[in-house]
Amino acid sequence: MLYPLHIEQKLGFDKIRELLQSYCLGQLGINQVNEMTISISHHAIVEMLGQTKECKQVLQFEDSFPQNSYVDLTPCLNRIRIEGTWMQLQELGELRKSIIVIYAIVSFFKSREEGLYPQLTELAGNVTVHKLLVDRIDSILDKNGRIKDNATPELAHIRRSIGSKRSEVNKIMQRLLKDAKNEGWAEGETELSLRDGRLVIPVNASSKRKLKGFIHDESATGKTSFIEPAEAFEKNNEITELEFEEHREVIRILTDFTDFVRPYREDLLQSQLFLGTIDFLMAKSKLAIELEAVAPIVLNEQMVRFAYARHPLLYLSHKKEGKTVVAQYLDLDVKQRILLISGPNAGGKSVCLKMVGLLQYMLQCGLLIPVSEKTECGIFDNIFIDIGDEQSIENDLSTYSSHLKNMKHFLEFANAKTLFLIDEFGAGTEPLLGGAIAESILENLNAKGCFGIINTHYTNLKHFATQTDGLVNGAMLYDSENMKPLFKLQIGAPGSSFAFEIAENMGLPKAIIQMASEKIGHQHIDFDKSLKEVERDKQFIARKKQEIDEKEAHLRDVLNRYNAKMEDVNRKKKEILDQAHGEAKILLTNTNRVIENTIRQIKESNAEKETTKTARQELEQYKTETEDTRVTEEERINRKIGQILQKQERRQNKTTKTIPAIGKAESQKAEILDSPIAVGDKVQMKGQQAFGEVIELDGKNATVAFGTIRSRTMIDKLQKVSNATYKKATHSAKPSSTQKTNFDVMEKRMNFKSEIDIRGKRSNEALAIVMEFVEQAIVLGITQIQILHGKGDGILRTQIRTYLKTVNVIQSFSDAPLEMGGAGITIIELE
Repeated sequence: MLYPLHIEQKLGFDKIRELLQSYCLGQLGINQVNEMTISISHHAIVEMLGQTKECKQVLQFEDSFPQNSYVDLTPCLNRIRIEGTWMQLQELGELRKSIIVIYAIVSFFKSREEGLYPQLTELAGNVTVHKLLVDRIDSILDKNGRIKDNATPELAHIRRSIGSKRSEVNKIMQRLLKDAKNEGWAEGETELSLRDGRLVIPVNASSKRKLKGFIHDESATGKTSFIEPAEAFEKNNEITELEFEEHREVIRILTDFTDFVRPYREDLLQSQLFLGTIDFLMAKSKLAIELEAVAPIVLNEQMVRFAYARHPLLYLSHKKEGKTVVAQYLDLDVKQRILLISGPNAGGKSVCLKMVGLLQYMLQCGLLIPVSEKTECGIFDNIFIDIGDEQSIENDLSTYSSHLKNMKHFLEFANAKTLFLIDEFGAGTEPLLGGAIAESILENLNAKGCFGIINTHYTNLKHFATQTDGLVNGAMLYDSENMKPLFKLQIGAPGSSFAFEIAENMGLPKAIIQMASEKIGHQHIDFDKSLKEVERDKQFIARKKQEIDEKEAHLRDVLNRYNAKMEDVNRKKKEILDQAHGEAKILLTNTNRVIENTIRQIKESNAEKETTKTARQELEQYKTETEDTRVTEEERINRKIGQILQKQERRQNKTTKTIPAIGKAESQKAEILDSPIAVGDKVQMKGQQAFGEVIELDGKNATVAFGTIRSRTMIDKLQKVSNATYKKATHSAKPSSTQKTNFDVMEKRMNFKSEIDIRGKRSNEALAIVMEFVEQAIVLGITQIQILHGKGDGILRTQIRTYLKTVNVIQSFSDAPLEMGGAGITIIELE
């Protein structure tokens, strides 16, 4: 039960309806907005909120949802239920658009991942879409929405006849116009005109009797007459008769189509209802996005537990002006069901009261509300309100009498499932008597187990709420220092009206205020003073609590950052160690492959066993050196941890054993030459001990050979040295046998090309090349190679892959991506 009848206007819900109507795309959605009513079913409310929440997600995250052609065809479908009626030409086009958009919406939800929009998918699953109607309409209408000439053979014949007759009439009229111009009956620039659907010739009024025919019209000045020549009259009559035939044939086509549609009328009405529901849900979602509203947790019990609640209309108003709304927190349950809000005038009591009523009303209408997502809401069977001045001249009721009439209804029909809202409880009569009656009414409503919110200034009611179970006081906070309301509700203690302070701030004489203080008595003054002191203490405690919370948050933040840095240090330490171990293992593996390859070559050449023994000893020595490096590097990393904390952006990887570059000697004084650098000159890198020979010049760049390694660098980074300096430098930098082996491997890796092209070669020749290519890649430790063999008949590709299957160290092989060559290239991954 809702009370009074105009409760929506009192709460402002009529403005919510208007907003929803403006968001609708068509009349179908507007109709559902107008029919929207409050529900007391927990299942229905949860379902409506769920559907709206899913629609909100669609609007926020989907770009392809159909949002056009939401046409209301319900009147048309209701009209054609009678045999012999037909759809209008325009309605055929609208029906086609409607079916297409409904089909698109249904397909949209069915194509989405299962469980993404479960309620809307279920809703769409109940809709039957008859696409054959679209095909039938397309056979009748052209792209401009007109009946096609070939819709039926009869229509095609009639329109050809009309076209032929009009061509004949046009020829006659052109000839007669030319004659009229030659005779001087018509002006030289005159053209044929149209009157009453017939071609006419504009002639001078003085010559209208000279051209035989029928006068259809005259110009405003009377100087020109519009004549249909008698010679064309019969032809035009024949055209008119043919147009009547055309109209009758069009009606017959529309009637036949309507007869074809009529069996599908119920399905079409259901699809229209679905389209209206989608439009309605989309309108609710658009409002929710505008309000930043959510679907709260709805419990099948009575309670009011709003967290971070904002008045919807006030929020929208402030949003336009760039202002913020103070959020409120309310918690009413079975232990404290009725809240008495006190505080100064214009402090926000009425706004808070209406906010609760409007949010509860919106919730039970299935609308998302501007609260926190963790908000828990209850459901009420009855919502009663007594808000505003209800003075009625017609019924001879005063404001107080109107309040008492409302209270009578509350006392008669209220129960434990009722939410009541009373603004300015007991106002409108003598305070002492009004307060006593208000207290009695409040006691009765409390005994009924009702839930409610009451705004009041009466001190006796504040005392009563303090002493009575089920009731709780609340106050709208007020800044007594700056004399301005804070619009913030605080539950737990009553609030002062600050009447004397406000009066003094408004400029009322102090003598008057002092006189009023004496009249009201010290007891009331002391009580109000105590309320103000309590409120000031609460504000002080709240500020201190906020400062403590901020400091604790800062400490937590510092601790979290410290822990994060320590985790980062440990992680980086582990990464560096793992990388060092990994690179050492790779280096060891590569060396093993080189040595084993050397041993194989020695054996194949029938070399002496002593040579093999020497190679193996060098291998074991190199292994020992690499393993020793691991321990040394771990100690070095621990020393660097402090530096990593300060310079996290620098990642230095010095865990592998440094190999001296060829052509790099110990620090010595070089003989520098001033002449320009040319090809064949010996050079040194400025600031380094790297010496090389220039083998190519290209503008400001030079290619220099540092031993067997070629490098391209800028000429201004080089300095020319004498041949003696170069020889002395390169002679003093001979690598050890183990290092020399590693240099060879590095050089080969640098010059190794990871792709070969064997197209056009014979099978045996190509296979030999591939085997050698794969063997080199294995020896050098290459992880990925490519073989370009082409597509052709696939014979060469098959032979190569048969061979690849026999190589154990090949991890996998596959076709290249289509954009890189597809089946014409084989990509090989090596262990």
